[in-house]
Amino acid sequence: MTEAEIRAAFLEELTAIAPDLDPAAIGPDDHLQEDLDLDSMDVLNLVAALHLRLGVAIPEADYPAIATPARAVVYLAARTG
Repeated sequence: MTEAEIRAAFLEELTAIAPDLDPAAIGPDDHLQEDLDLDSMDVLNLVAALHLRLGVAIPEADYPAIATPARAVVYLAARTG
């Protein structure tokens, strides 16, 4: 997958978890919890959705690596290639 495809998949799963978010308004450095107001259950649901969609297991220790869309793309690209 390309980075653009990974970003699109990430944003689709994110907005499925938090439908009040506008994907066009989410910046690459917006923090999931601090800026986008996701709670811990939302983050867990996002991790599960990404695992199902992309086949990438994300251990809890790596959650900071997906805390923003930009970080998530780098992390997921390294594991889906």
